[in-house]
Amino acid sequence: MKILGIETSCDETAVAWVEQVENEFCVVDSLVSSQIRLHQRFGGVVPEIATREHLKNLPQLTKDLISNNALDLNEVDGIAVTVGPGLPTALLVGVSYGKALGVALGKPVYGVNHLEGHLFSPFFHLSKKESSPTRESSPSPSESLEIPFPMIGLIVSGGHTLIIEVKGWNRYHKRGGTVDDAAGEAFDKVARMLGLPYPGGPEIEKWGELGNAEAVDFPQSFPERDNFNFSFSGLKTSVRYFLEKNPEYQERAEKKRDLCASFQKAVVDVLVRKAVRACQLIGSKTLVVAGGVACNGVLRERLRQKCQTHGIALHIADPTLCTDNAAMIACVAAARLSAGIDPDLAGDFNPNLHF
Repeated sequence: MKILGIETSCDETAVAWVEQVENEFCVVDSLVSSQIRLHQRFGGVVPEIATREHLKNLPQLTKDLISNNALDLNEVDGIAVTVGPGLPTALLVGVSYGKALGVALGKPVYGVNHLEGHLFSPFFHLSKKESSPTRESSPSPSESLEIPFPMIGLIVSGGHTLIIEVKGWNRYHKRGGTVDDAAGEAFDKVARMLGLPYPGGPEIEKWGELGNAEAVDFPQSFPERDNFNFSFSGLKTSVRYFLEKNPEYQERAEKKRDLCASFQKAVVDVLVRKAVRACQLIGSKTLVVAGGVACNGVLRERLRQKCQTHGIALHIADPTLCTDNAAMIACVAAARLSAGIDPDLAGDFNPNLHF
């Protein structure tokens, strides 16, 4: 089985080729064209710019994927494309392109939920090697795909912060989510307050490395034991008010490091606490974590420590699969087909798609 994956939900244009033999998956190649530099001066993603870049990059990336790996598009068994959630016009580019390819090749086009791609990405493995500027990684065959249902999934990114109880394919129960800003969005906005470039997550982590995480005691949302919702807007507002009263934390490097470390700690603490508690509540011994914020080294280490303490198996996506990519989209379609569950044929895209 050979699946071509397409991802254009936000500001990353991505394509991937996945092959499956029996229960073994091989991501032959995964290409990602990032738009970070184009959006940096605006401090966030501009939908119109993102859409124009998808229109320009998607055909070229597909051509590169095929030519770099001596692949034959006529041999593909299906095309998997992200149908939501995401920016409407960005999704439209990917879905339209995928459908056009499907018609031209006479192949089925499968619609994949972007969040489902993130949710299962910890079970898809990519190996590192020397790469071109657009190539994130070149994967090798992974082991037979075995997903330890039931489990708790934490998806944490610029647009989403969710805790999902996963009982099996298509058996998802949302335990909690953000009621306002997502964690990644809060990182970006706080970084902007401090005059740090976009995206804010890596910048705050870098500045916080030498900072004192106990310097400022920022509030954490919904402290109730079994409340799995998040709110990062209040935390962001607390940072703003704190900076107004204490401008030295914005002007002096050592103070800025302390503030970054303290803010990061407030976000990480609440994510770790709620994810582990959700596992305990449903009796799950498995926690899966994915999304762009899952690249954060402090979050990864705290999750590792906490899960080890409580006897929970932690599956956290490789950093190359945390950010948006097409490998996870193609792999989900292949895994569903392998499990005897036909993926939905791609219909209309849905910017507000959820579990």
